[in-house]
Amino acid sequence: MRQEVDTDKRAEMLKRKVSGNDGIMREQPIAYQACPASVEYFEEDTKELLSKILSKENMQAAYRRVVKNGGASGIDGITVDELKMQCQQHWPRIREALLAGKYQPQAVRQVEIPKPNGGTRILGIPTVMDRLIQQAIHQVLQPIYDPKFSEQSYGFRPNRNAQMAVAKSREITRSGYRWVVDIDLEKFFDRVNHDILMHRLWKRIQDKRLLKLIRAYLKSGLMLGGIASLRTEGVPQGSPLSPLLSNIMLDELDKELEKRKHKHLRYADDCNIYVRSKAAGERVLKSISRYVEERLKLRINAEKSAVARPWERKFLGYTVTRHKEAKLKVAQLSEKRLKGKLKDVFRRGRGRAIYSVIKELTPIIRGWINYFKYSEVKGLFEELDGWLRRKIRVLYWRRWKKPKTRERKLRQQGIGVERAWKSAYNGRGAWWNAGASHMNQAIPTKYLRHLGLLSFMEEYQRVKVY
Repeated sequence: MRQEVDTDKRAEMLKRKVSGNDGIMREQPIAYQACPASVEYFEEDTKELLSKILSKENMQAAYRRVVKNGGASGIDGITVDELKMQCQQHWPRIREALLAGKYQPQAVRQVEIPKPNGGTRILGIPTVMDRLIQQAIHQVLQPIYDPKFSEQSYGFRPNRNAQMAVAKSREITRSGYRWVVDIDLEKFFDRVNHDILMHRLWKRIQDKRLLKLIRAYLKSGLMLGGIASLRTEGVPQGSPLSPLLSNIMLDELDKELEKRKHKHLRYADDCNIYVRSKAAGERVLKSISRYVEERLKLRINAEKSAVARPWERKFLGYTVTRHKEAKLKVAQLSEKRLKGKLKDVFRRGRGRAIYSVIKELTPIIRGWINYFKYSEVKGLFEELDGWLRRKIRVLYWRRWKKPKTRERKLRQQGIGVERAWKSAYNGRGAWWNAGASHMNQAIPTKYLRHLGLLSFMEEYQRVKVY
């Protein structure tokens, strides 16, 4: 049976220590908005979750996952390869501190990476030991929370993925919801309110030691250039626990949208609401913006959020056609990002053997096609094949450098003497020549396939869903 817990009694569990002007640490209750008169819990007992988290079986599973995931080291410089030795030397002491509620996580290393559409994204890289502990927490909390999450949430959940969300978006669009409210949460991971998140955790976790540990992770500082800055809000991206915490935070938004009977889909902080008219979309955007800002203490990015046709927006790299029976296709920005990634490979490929460049291209092509296998518009894949072959022919043309060398190479590949001379001395650039008939004849598609070059179209035909 679920238990109803007296609010006053539970409020005692949510006192935090704050420092007064005299430096003395005192307990102060955390204020929450609209705290319910009673709180319902899951049927299972959650008073001893930390002991379950630190069990041998769970820690071993967490260790295997952390090692498999790899990743960079934290502020202590200890790598994943050194985690086993660190556990052998320090785990008994760390485990004892965890059970006693005295463990203090280390600061996370701040790393800034460029966003595809401009700006930077802040990542927080915990130490491998903290990654191990967070992974162990995740493995125990995920089965508790996930069954209660909304069916419209697809991000970072077992047996769900981005392609499933995209397929659902096509289904909704086909059913007559041909306007979308595309909501962009401004710097969501940097602005998660700790008190609101802890309140949501408190409603379902009875283990005070675990609550204290999670809050310690939320407050652990960000270190940049040897200086650690105190964090009062946000969940740093890059930790094993942050995806689950983000879903716990935004599940309230999902439930509110369901309560209002809206058609919506959410993948992490990407949220689309589907409506039948522009006027309805504008009303929804206004009311949901107010709800998010007042209830969740988050911000809507007014510049990036919009009410538009689904085919004018992208969702998880895809978009749709404007047909009544909408079809999925690769968004233009996704194509641009792919070409940017491939251009980096070609830039590094100057001076290297062509087959080694092709070998580096192979996993990128396969991974990209595997993600976009739900696309129903195949024209782009044919265009990408032509673009890719032309980029490789550019490498050949530049490698031959001097006109005399180009003339000789073209003649070796079966081009006539006069035509080889004219082509070699035409004075045009590498990109033009790579698309000209003499280079297509000298470096035919069959030869590039022999070197191992994959075809976007053939890979798509092999794995396509629709």
